Amino acid sequence: MASLPINAAAPAPPGPLREFWNDYRQNRGALIGLGIIVTLLALALGADVIAPHAPNEQFREATLAPPFWHTGGSARFLLGTDPVGRDVVSRLIHGTRLSLLIGLISVALSLSLGVALGLVAGFFRGLTEVFIMRLMDVMLALPSLLLAIAVVAILGPGLANAMYAIAIVLLPHYVRLARASVIGEMGKDYVAASRIAGAGNVRLMFITVLPNCLAPLIVQATLGFSSAILDAAALGFLGLGAQPPTPEWGSMLASALEFIQSAPWVVTFPGLAILVTVLAFNLMGDGLRDALDPRLKR
Repeated sequence: MASLPINAAAPAPPGPLREFWNDYRQNRGALIGLGIIVTLLALALGADVIAPHAPNEQFREATLAPPFWHTGGSARFLLGTDPVGRDVVSRLIHGTRLSLLIGLISVALSLSLGVALGLVAGFFRGLTEVFIMRLMDVMLALPSLLLAIAVVAILGPGLANAMYAIAIVLLPHYVRLARASVIGEMGKDYVAASRIAGAGNVRLMFITVLPNCLAPLIVQATLGFSSAILDAAALGFLGLGAQPPTPEWGSMLASALEFIQSAPWVVTFPGLAILVTVLAFNLMGDGLRDALDPRLKR
């Protein structure tokens, strides 16, 4: 019987991306959330092609038409129409694009500014840290929706101002998380070695320390998407976010609220869209946390 060579090469370990995917797919809920988000992205990118009608096109002869499975429903309007005869499916699909865009811009703004402030607070302790963190504490002491309403009241209603308000609401979470991660990394040997090698503060902050603080920030950014979508829907519902006739889920709920009993589909489907989207981002965030944190790996 032939014996195996002593110096037989061992199988190569999986790369970091492969290892991350192997850990991520252990969470079935995270895979479901990822699948839903990929579907939503496809709908957002192809909204002009996928939607059967223009989002603001009105069919006066079919106002408040029921979904196709109800008596009087039609396959022309799969989920019915709203009070002015606009197709609910088309507005939901175009609302997907707008909601994801709101989440992306709001999270990008708050993440970039929050990381910068967190790095400054973690590196330059003393009065700088105290000033930044006490300001964040004051912002966290206010209810998030109330703070967003106050910002929009100052800037004025509108989609752009709503995104700025949501970014401000999300900001303290990234500042606190970035500062805690930086403080945890500052005492490690590689930071001391970089200082001895002559690295300046800017290089230490953005090249040496920041890459090792990204894992919790990525998870928080994913969860921040769901918060941004919820806050945007709340502002739209109150008339402070996207203005009619923009197809935004919160404003769709507000415009059809008086028909909640006579035509419940006009509020049910936008509400379900918000629910499914927020749940998908939360599930994906849980999977990312489990895959990126060595203590939580299965």
